[in-house]
Formats: sequence, C-alpha cells, structure tokens
Amino acid sequence: MIRAKIWFRCAAMHDPVTPVVLQPAIIGWEAKKRKVGTQIERAFNGDELVRRMKGWITVDPNKVIEVVNQYGRLKVLDERELVVEVEKKEDIQILEKAIQKTFGTEVDIEPILKG
Repeated sequence: MIRAKIWFRCAAMHDPVTPVVLQPAIIGWEAKKRKVGTQIERAFNGDELVRRMKGWITVDPNKVIEVVNQYGRLKVLDERELVVEVEKKEDIQILEKAIQKTFGTEVDIEPILKG
C-alpha cells in the first residue's frame, strides 16, 4: 500500500491546504413524542471529508473524488489525516499525471515516505 498527502488550492488564500479532522462528527436524534439521548460519534471517511471542502477549495470536490477513485481511494488515517492510498508505486505516478492533467496546479499529491 502506497500513501500520499493530497493538497488543494485554498479558494481564499491560494496556498496549498489539506483538511484534517479535529473532532469527529456527533450525530443524535430528535424524536417528535419523546426524548432520545442516543448519540453516535464518528469521523468522516475520505470522500465525505473532501466533499466538505466545497467552496473552500478552487476545484469541484466531486471531480477530485472521481479522478482519485480511478486509481486508488481517499482515506482518513487515524481518524484525522486525509491521504490517498494506491496499490503500487506506478499507480501514484499515473494518478499524479491524471491530477495534473485535470486540475493543473490546483491539486497535487505528495507521496509519504516510509520512515
């Protein structure tokens, strides 16, 4: 498994940014006829986190998901950090070319070196 950071161009400041989960989403219920105290706390998956970037980045998040999913998948590591995962080193190179062709300098990936 090969991983890479994905960087987007910030719509406001035009510098590279990547989303991180600071706190998991807390989902509860409201009942019409009774009080419900149940809550679920869960982090976003990779696609959900990228979709939440709509308006904050200069590209369409759904298009990013579409391109990445052709070669790998978006994943949230340790319920915090967004990465792209691919099977082989060659897939990273192919994905980098597809991202550059589709988004120019608005999105890029940076392979994570194993330390």
